[in-house]
Amino acid sequence: MQLKSTTNPYFVKVHEQDNVAIAVADGGLAAGTSLADNIVAQEHIPQGHKLSLQPIHTGEPVIRYGEVIGHATTDIPTGSWVQERHLLLPTPPPLDELSLSPDPAAPLPSLEGYTFEGYRNPDGSVGTKNILGIITSVQCVVGVMDHAVKRLKEDILPNYPNVDDIIGLHHAYGCGVAIQAPEAIIPIRTVQNLARHPNFGGETLVIGLGCEKLIPSRVNPSGNDEDIIMLQDQHGFHAMVDKIIEKAEAKLVTLNKRKRETCPVSELVIGTQCGGSDAFSGVTANPAVGYASDLLVRAGATVMFSEVTEVRDAIHLLTPRAASEEVAEKLVREMDWYDRYLASGQADRSANPSPGNKKGGLSNVVEKALGSVAKSGQSTIANVLAPGERAETKGLLFAATPASDFVCGTLQLASGIHLQLFTTGRGTPYSLAMAPVVKISTRTALHQQWKDLIDINAGTIATGEATLEEVGWEIFHFILDVASGRKQTWADHWGTHNDLALFNPAPVT
Repeated sequence: MQLKSTTNPYFVKVHEQDNVAIAVADGGLAAGTSLADNIVAQEHIPQGHKLSLQPIHTGEPVIRYGEVIGHATTDIPTGSWVQERHLLLPTPPPLDELSLSPDPAAPLPSLEGYTFEGYRNPDGSVGTKNILGIITSVQCVVGVMDHAVKRLKEDILPNYPNVDDIIGLHHAYGCGVAIQAPEAIIPIRTVQNLARHPNFGGETLVIGLGCEKLIPSRVNPSGNDEDIIMLQDQHGFHAMVDKIIEKAEAKLVTLNKRKRETCPVSELVIGTQCGGSDAFSGVTANPAVGYASDLLVRAGATVMFSEVTEVRDAIHLLTPRAASEEVAEKLVREMDWYDRYLASGQADRSANPSPGNKKGGLSNVVEKALGSVAKSGQSTIANVLAPGERAETKGLLFAATPASDFVCGTLQLASGIHLQLFTTGRGTPYSLAMAPVVKISTRTALHQQWKDLIDINAGTIATGEATLEEVGWEIFHFILDVASGRKQTWADHWGTHNDLALFNPAPVT
C-alpha cells in the first residue's frame, strides 16, 4: 500500500481518495477552525480523530488509506467529527475470493556495506546479547529458579563481566495440559525455540521437576542430559539451589569467553509490533518502521511483522505481495485457522481496537489493520511462519501471532528476533528481557511526555519536521547501534521487562 500523505497544520490526509483525515494539531481542532478548501470544523475534534473532508451520506463508504473502513450510519456534513458510532463495521475480505496469483513488485536494490558487532555461536547463528538463559519444563519449578537466579545475579554474575545478564524464562506450561492435542505443538514448539535463542550462545540450562507432561529432554536444545536439573532428584531446597548455581557457573565460564565480532546485517532477525496504537500509527511510526524494514531486507536481513487480527482486514493487500503462490496460500491458511479459532470462542469482532485505541482515534479493526500493515513496508513477503516457528528464511516474513503484545512478543522471540521495533501512540512500558524493544512514538506529545521511555520520535513526520525516509534511516542506524551494544534502549536501561506469555490454544486437562 503506497501512502502519499497530504499534511497541513491542522490535519493529515493519507490517500488522495480519502474522504476523511485526522486532526494533528495539539489539543485537536476547535469548532469553527477554518482548515482548507472551505472546510470548517463543525465541532471540537480531538487530536488523532477523523474529520470529514466532504459530505458523506448515509450508507456511503468512509475512506481512509484509500480503502473503505466502514459505511456511514447517518449523514455526515463536511468538517464533522467522524466517530465509531458513525461507521458500520465491514465484514473482512472473504478468504476464498482472494487472488492467489501473486504479483510482487520488483526487488528493491540491495544495500551493501552495513555491519554490526555480534556474537558468533557454535551452531552458526549470531547473538546480539550475551545471556545465560535458564528455562523450565514446567511452571512448578519457577519459585526455586527465581531464588537461584537472584543469588546468581547478586553474587556470581559480577565475576563474569562479559556476560550481560542471567534470565529465568517463565512460562505457564508443562503440567495439566493435553500434551498430545493437535494444537499443543504451538506452546511446545514455542518453549523449544525460546531455549534455542541465539542470545543464549547454546548454553541454556533446563530445570525440570520430574512428573511433568512436557519432559525436560523435549525442551533441552543441546541434547546433553548434563544441561538438565531435576528438582525431584535433589535432597531439599538448598540442594536444589546449589545444583542450579553450580551448573550455571560452569555455563558462565563459557559465556564469558564470547567476544563481539563484525557481522553482516544479513545475520539480523528483527521483529515489528504495535501496541497502544492510535490514528497516527499508520501515518508516522508504522510507515517509518516499514521504510526501515525495507532497508533491512535490502541489506539481506530477516524482518517479521505479525498480529493476525490486525492484518486480517488488509489481507487483500498482502497476498499480491507474496513471493509465490505457496506463500500466498500460507497467508490464507493462517488467516483461516485464526478465523476458526476466534469463531470457536465466539470472539467479539468489535473488541479490537481497545478503548485506548479508540480514544486515540481508531474507530474499528479495519482502520487499525490498514495502519498496522504499513510496518511491513513494500518488500515481497518471502515466507509465513506458524506461531512459534523459527525463522529460517531471509527477507520479509509474516509471523502468525495473536495481537496481544506479550503473546506476540513471546512468539517472535521463539522465531529468533534479536530486537523488536515497537510503535505506540498511547504509550506502554512493555518490553522483553531476551531482546531489546525499541519504542517508537507516533506523536511528538508522547515523546515529550515519556522522554525516558521513548527511544525514537516519529511524530516529527506529522508536523513536517522530518520525512518518513529520514526517520526510517534513524531507526535503521539505531538498530545497528543497539545490536552492537553501542547504545541501549530505555527499557533495557531501566530493566523493565515483561514475563513471557505462551499462546496455548490446546485444552488444559
